[in-house]
Amino acid sequence: MGKIVFYEGRNFQGRHWECSSDCMDTFRHFNFCNSIRVNGGHWVAYQRPNYMGYQYILGPGEYPDYHSWMGFNNCIRSCQMFPPYRGSYRMRIFNRPDMMGQMMEFSDDCPNVYERFRYRDIYSCNVMEGYWIFYEHPNYRGRQYFMRPGEYRSCGDWGCHNPMVGSFRRMRTHM
Repeated sequence: MGKIVFYEGRNFQGRHWECSSDCMDTFRHFNFCNSIRVNGGHWVAYQRPNYMGYQYILGPGEYPDYHSWMGFNNCIRSCQMFPPYRGSYRMRIFNRPDMMGQMMEFSDDCPNVYERFRYRDIYSCNVMEGYWIFYEHPNYRGRQYFMRPGEYRSCGDWGCHNPMVGSFRRMRTHM
């Protein structure tokens, strides 16, 4: 069973709220979030209600301030837990929308998309197996996008407005 605890203060201080299931709107539980403790499971925290806005992927551990989860601010307004995954990883990326243009298939992490794919922009992708995280910049930095299995016909389908992806990696959830 997974559990995530949100704290209004840094270093796990002040008002807090424990959550053990998906929550579409955290506003009634806390006003802002400056630290998080994940006691079980793997979570995606979102900047806005209804699983929208910036995404932060959180595994078990302690996050004493919003910089430690690569946060842009102290605003968390929804969260989802995702199940453990023990299978294979496979994904195809495309340099055009609707699974068109140049395609490359991956089954491992990629710290620099341009060096491997020769394109900076990923307009669509097909996640065939496993969970993945897209990062805005190389070496797993910048905005994060959680990718579940499925077809993403445009970058807007995974919540971004800019198709630039600098790196990606497999989301390992072994428990």
